[in-house]
Amino acid sequence: MVRLLGAFRRERNGLVADTMHYDGERYGLNYGVSLATVRRIVRELEPQRDESFARFLAGQQVRCLQLAALHLADDTAWSQAEEAQEWLQRAQNSELAEEAAYALWSRTEWLHRLFERAVEDGAFYVCYTLIMAAARLPYPSVGYLEGSYRMLQRHDHRLIRQAVTALWAQTANSGAEAKQAVLARLATLEQAPYAAFLNEELAWRIL
Repeated sequence: MVRLLGAFRRERNGLVADTMHYDGERYGLNYGVSLATVRRIVRELEPQRDESFARFLAGQQVRCLQLAALHLADDTAWSQAEEAQEWLQRAQNSELAEEAAYALWSRTEWLHRLFERAVEDGAFYVCYTLIMAAARLPYPSVGYLEGSYRMLQRHDHRLIRQAVTALWAQTANSGAEAKQAVLARLATLEQAPYAAFLNEELAWRIL
């Protein structure tokens, strides 16, 4: 941790820290290090995933260390869904959720199982993380369409709306059959909640 923290301190930017915007829980300490720099430093100093070290970093109240932890978490070390769920619940703001989707959840076989569990009762940032992760897949399963829509019905928030739009667009643009599935689901919404929003947003995003 000392090497990582020292590298992050050298990259600190007080102006960025003061003007940074994100939704949700605030960090205890924020050096204002850019995401690109966080990723670069982790690659250089800790190239191998390390679950125990990642959990240690995630417990620190320092923004760059919590972000770094997402790149070091090792899903192959998880033996049960509860361990994966712990990582999901660590994303308590929009930045951590988005970085977790990029660094961890879009790269793990646990995604589908946890997505299904979250459809019924997933907390806001859990759902946001999982939808964003599914949207990063090159070929998302059409099964994510219905689940993400149900999450949107439960959490009516601009972040969830944006995430669902990204997922449905990525799904539609991943292949002809997937595109037809998205268009067919849109057609069934008619006057349902969010129908107008999704149709308007996807009209220019589906190729």
